[in-house]
Amino acid sequence: MVYRFKTDLKYSDITPHETFVNRRQLIAGAGAAAFGSIAGPALAKIDAAKSGYSTEMEPSSFEDITTYNNFYEFGTGKSDPSSYADALTVDPWAIKIDGLVDRPGKYDLGAILKVVNMEERIYRHRCVETWSMVIPWIGFELKTVLDRVGVQSGAKYVAFETLHRPSEMTAQKRQLLDWPYREGLRLDEAMHPLTILATGLYGEEMPKQNGAPIRLVVPWKYGYKSIKSIVRITLTDKQPKTTWNEIGPDEYGFYSNVNPEVSHPRWSQATERPVGGGLFARRKPTLKFNGYEEEVASLYAGMDLVENH
Repeated sequence: MVYRFKTDLKYSDITPHETFVNRRQLIAGAGAAAFGSIAGPALAKIDAAKSGYSTEMEPSSFEDITTYNNFYEFGTGKSDPSSYADALTVDPWAIKIDGLVDRPGKYDLGAILKVVNMEERIYRHRCVETWSMVIPWIGFELKTVLDRVGVQSGAKYVAFETLHRPSEMTAQKRQLLDWPYREGLRLDEAMHPLTILATGLYGEEMPKQNGAPIRLVVPWKYGYKSIKSIVRITLTDKQPKTTWNEIGPDEYGFYSNVNPEVSHPRWSQATERPVGGGLFARRKPTLKFNGYEEEVASLYAGMDLVENH
């Protein structure tokens, strides 16, 4: 069955891919002057199938996606990741998978990519800070990897860790967070077909500032749940400690589902600001579960979504 998400996005909301490609060619010819210090866009194309899990819409502009985001390992400013991530070494790369699995080990990313089906997943992205984008990720279902290593019956949660390498991720030299950055999902959330591990965007390898070489994407949750530059995945029977939840449990719940009915202490979550809309652009109503309610609401049936925010 072909699966299509409902969406209120309009074609005019986005930058056509042809425009993006032409811009990239012009930039290459001009010595990348227009991008300034942006961490070098990856050049390798990724063969990926169109996915029925995507919207049919084109994404936000490449410039917005790669120059406006949070990646605290490179600083707290929105432009810091694009300014400083170029120092990050992403090849070779391996992911340790351990805990309650049948085949624990340290797996080479290249070996993983040989056995998965790459898809383009055009997803909404909603930050807890109330800004939003639409991003054309390239990736594969997390479930594929978990099935391959064999999840044991006692596993209930999946924990993730980001790379800890202060020599290249220089903001890790400061006590901004309790490094390494950690996140987690309930097992059924991790196994949901919308949950992917992404290794690219806009048809090419993942830019370093966006979480290269591999990151999590969970489109119905606030963006900070989608941990970047993953080096460890652990299956566990206990709810894992996560970075933002440890810092401020009242502000950053473990679940962090996008919910316009539950305000953050500092921000109403009822509306959002699409990045790229301009200074005077109107805010848009935020959709429950970021527009994926029909697909994921059943995961939380019977739960108090205020207490379990």
